[in-house]
Amino acid sequence: MRHGKKINHLGRTSAHRKSMLSNMASSLILHKRVSTTVAKAKALRKYVEPLLTKSKSDTTHSRRTIFSYLQNKDSVKELFDQVSSKIANRPGGYTRILKTGNRLGDNADMCIIELVDYNEAMLGASGVASESKTRTRRRGGKKKDNASVASTTNDASTTTNNTDAPVATNEEV
Repeated sequence: MRHGKKINHLGRTSAHRKSMLSNMASSLILHKRVSTTVAKAKALRKYVEPLLTKSKSDTTHSRRTIFSYLQNKDSVKELFDQVSSKIANRPGGYTRILKTGNRLGDNADMCIIELVDYNEAMLGASGVASESKTRTRRRGGKKKDNASVASTTNDASTTTNNTDAPVATNEEV
């Protein structure tokens, strides 16, 4: 039974897993997009998103904490200089996993994990409108306006009043 086992060990020792996730997180921060398997991408998301949240406060303590995870000065500099300013207003969900199919050699599920605010193709469609709007986590209730209620009642009345028109049945067709 798997009670209380949240970590995907990825078939590696703990030292190998930590160094692999550290290298993948550094590559994700530097290149903004990494192609990998779905299992590694899900493990990387759990590894890198708390680091991105911590980078929002640019203090010496947060820089040292993130460097202890990444072990790469260039990626820490890139994270605090460019990435943290882009994700400053986002309440979470900094990465996106896009599934790309199966790998030819071993049929493993492949995907692309990327930083959400750096995909120009998706930002061109809806990125400008979402930046100006404030974000909340609450779901608003649906409200019907009077025009839509009136149009539905008019449609129902026109179908009942139109009894003179011939109606085709299955036997006639």
